[in-house]
Amino acid sequence: MEKVEWEELNDKATTLYQQGQFSEAIRTGNEALKVAENTFGSDHANVATTMNNLALLYNEQGKYAEAEPLYKQALEIGNKAFGPDHPDVATSLNSLAILFVDQGKYAEVEPLYERALKIRESTLGSDHPDVAAVLENMAEFYIEIGKKEEAGRLTERAKKIRLK
Repeated sequence: MEKVEWEELNDKATTLYQQGQFSEAIRTGNEALKVAENTFGSDHANVATTMNNLALLYNEQGKYAEAEPLYKQALEIGNKAFGPDHPDVATSLNSLAILFVDQGKYAEVEPLYERALKIRESTLGSDHPDVAAVLENMAEFYIEIGKKEEAGRLTERAKKIRLK
């Protein structure tokens, strides 16, 4: 029963986010997190998923101080639950990198994207759309820090993947 409640709350938070109702989405996301922790235990993959979703909501609102610990905890849980080379870990790494770009913490960004890319390439294949997503995010970051040639190379690779 509680698993159904958790799924419904996650779906509701996503819908509210898509409708632009960010405050209500965050409230619902926090409720989903409590249900997930109570239902599955604090180190369960579903808790990490909910934390990632909630962190995204905070990040979208510019509430970086709230987003960062959630992303980091989701990454830690993912590493324990799945192992360090799982695609869900790559998602957490990618999300944390995006947050750090938004915060201007540039020194911490590149290693996160590189690890996320390596995981996705090795687990999903080098032509997977999720690989293209990391390449695109890295390219945006490189443009922001003035590495235009590298950004162009990544963008071209991502385009080739997207066209397949």
